[in-house]
Amino acid sequence: LKTMSSSFQLLARRTAVPAAAYLLSASSLSRLSADEQAASCEAPPSREIKQNIELPAGTGESSPPKIHVNVPSAEISSTGPPKPPHPSSIPPPPPQEMPRVARRQTREGMNIRSNDDETLFHGLFPARQLFHPKLEWPLWNYNWDGRRLPPTGDADADKERDRAIRKNGVTRHIILVRHGQYDETHKEDEKRILTPLGREQADITGRRIAEMVRGFNEEFGPCNVKVVRVSDMARAKETADLICKHLPDVERAAPDPLLNEGRPCHHIPGGKASASVISRTDENHPRIEKAYRKFFYRADRPKEEEKEEGEEKEVLASDVEADTTAKDSTKEGASVKEEPQPQDGDSSTPTTNGETQPPAELKPHPKHEFEIIVGHANVIRYFTCRALQIPPEAWLRLCTFNCSLTYLTIRPTGSVSCRMLGDIGHLGLSKSTFSGHHGFNW
Repeated sequence: LKTMSSSFQLLARRTAVPAAAYLLSASSLSRLSADEQAASCEAPPSREIKQNIELPAGTGESSPPKIHVNVPSAEISSTGPPKPPHPSSIPPPPPQEMPRVARRQTREGMNIRSNDDETLFHGLFPARQLFHPKLEWPLWNYNWDGRRLPPTGDADADKERDRAIRKNGVTRHIILVRHGQYDETHKEDEKRILTPLGREQADITGRRIAEMVRGFNEEFGPCNVKVVRVSDMARAKETADLICKHLPDVERAAPDPLLNEGRPCHHIPGGKASASVISRTDENHPRIEKAYRKFFYRADRPKEEEKEEGEEKEVLASDVEADTTAKDSTKEGASVKEEPQPQDGDSSTPTTNGETQPPAELKPHPKHEFEIIVGHANVIRYFTCRALQIPPEAWLRLCTFNCSLTYLTIRPTGSVSCRMLGDIGHLGLSKSTFSGHHGFNW
């Protein structure tokens, strides 16, 4: 206090009074608990402390104020200052629970309707246009299509049910085909038709898909193609026409405008989006996202999930017996024209046009269904990112050449994998293009 009083001599009277009050408050707080200190620091010095400050009659700077400190008698000890508490007597702080990121769910997609908020995401585009996953990346959403059965409460029963679905369910195969090269000099869609090279690309792609669909032996058997879909733009419809010439027995759906080209979402890396880009994203994203949800889903659950494995083996054995009987009856014929024998284990039969035809006894696998979608580069890349549950803002990091094949599978349990990404092996180097770019030096 003597030191404090000497310090106050250098201060004016009006400055010394509040300074002394706060110093007394700090001295008192040193004897309080942590909670009491927090409560005391939120308020100015109490009236009791102010009353303990007596000012001298004189007003000069040489007359310091007289300060009286009231200390409770219980805190006065003849043995010296109070000893600090033993560490064992201090209660530990409450444990901090880590956030359960895996269980946190949000509304999936963009918040397109909230166009009043134009806060930028890292200075690139409106934060409302950032795609939000239902679960935080890179966690997998097992119910991404809303078709997963809810848990029954019995973990063993759920595991057995999923095993039966995985064993007896149908795998969906989706082949995404980008259109061939087209004339980009016109703005009208009806004039943006395929170039001669683009038509050749489409024809070769049709032959490639037809070969996949036909199969050629038991290991690479025929594929059950359910339908061919296409967007409603001229270049895609023309490409589908040329492909379907090689698939005469496959159903073709009506052109779907949901599959039309557009800007599905923003891309990262990228610069600051302009007003027109923001507007096109608001316009196109809901449509393209709707198309994704329309065509990407796991197959319906099998009706006989508990089918015994022995039944399936019995059916396969009967098929083998029927095939053997047919072969024996052929050998007994009076006159049989000898056909060319397949080479290297190939059981297919060559035709007059050089293509191979699978043996008549081969049938498509009943647990695999194929769909072919002829569309556009941006939409295909967006579909791929969404199906694999990676940020769709990465779509421009992928590249799909003209008439390339992107092949995705959806298992009965909802898992998704990519078997081909922009495959152009069937075209050859001389016919590989990305829009107006030829080859790879661009």
